[in-house]
Amino acid sequence: MENVTKNNPTLSVVIPLFNEEESIGELYQRLKKVLDGLGKEYEILFINDGSTDRTGEVLKGLFQKDEKVKVIELRTNFGKTPALSAGFDHARGDIILSMDGDLQDCPEEIPLFIRKIEEGYDVVSGWRQQRDIPFFTRKLPSKVANWMIAKVTGVNLHDFGNAYKAYRREVIKDVKIYGDHHRFIPALVKGMGVNIAEIPVRNEPRRYGQSKYGLERIYKVFFDIITVKFLLSYSTRPMHILGPIGSFFGLLGVFLGLRLAYLKIFYGDKLGTKVSLSICVLCILLAVQIITSGLLAELLVRIYHESQGKPIYIVKQILEHSPS
Repeated sequence: MENVTKNNPTLSVVIPLFNEEESIGELYQRLKKVLDGLGKEYEILFINDGSTDRTGEVLKGLFQKDEKVKVIELRTNFGKTPALSAGFDHARGDIILSMDGDLQDCPEEIPLFIRKIEEGYDVVSGWRQQRDIPFFTRKLPSKVANWMIAKVTGVNLHDFGNAYKAYRREVIKDVKIYGDHHRFIPALVKGMGVNIAEIPVRNEPRRYGQSKYGLERIYKVFFDIITVKFLLSYSTRPMHILGPIGSFFGLLGVFLGLRLAYLKIFYGDKLGTKVSLSICVLCILLAVQIITSGLLAELLVRIYHESQGKPIYIVKQILEHSPS
């Protein structure tokens, strides 16, 4: 059972960090000003995702001077999704808000998320309407990916990739996320009957360091969309998707075999045509086999983690003040 006490804060702010030493000081000062002005009990959880710069030292200094700061240090760089998962697991607030630590998310907009949650929504997602990023390498692929995710999942959001989101505790605590699936949390909780809202937020240009995302993310998102659709619609009945696909290609194989036999018997079909058809069929079947094997592997990974309780991250240490 989850440890819930009367001393739990109202708000937990979860911030994953990887090599953000230059941003942390300003981020903390701006957070403190906003959170102190809310008039609510809060905690700030910084997750150091295996940083190789001075991020760990800076966070230790913040912990030593502020009892509302909690630091979770992971043993290596596991990635954004595991880092967020670590934060969600250790957050105690009734409302859990996640944001990036690179100063592109503006802490001054936190009250907008809280207000929406208090209106009765269970998930509030930030929409970066204006982004100062390259059009062809970042903005266009992002728009296409968001459109595809919305169509496939049925969740009408414009910006799935933004980590700036707020959740009710009882919603996010029941969500298991793997791989790079943090962007799909609204889709994964849709089946729980939650109310999801989207609010426009500012997105400041990155001032320090370099973006952790590149063009290699595009093809990963494509396959993540296939995986999430499978998990949302077919995870408990995989034969409903694999059966029709297998039947289709089975019938296609029978048809091609009968056609080849017909051509051979009546027209003395040449080897070239037969080889070409065989290669075509082989390639199609191989592609289907690889994709479906990938889907089954995703399912097995979840069974493995959840049945054995194996975490997707390893904590090196936790710096935490005793609850008052």
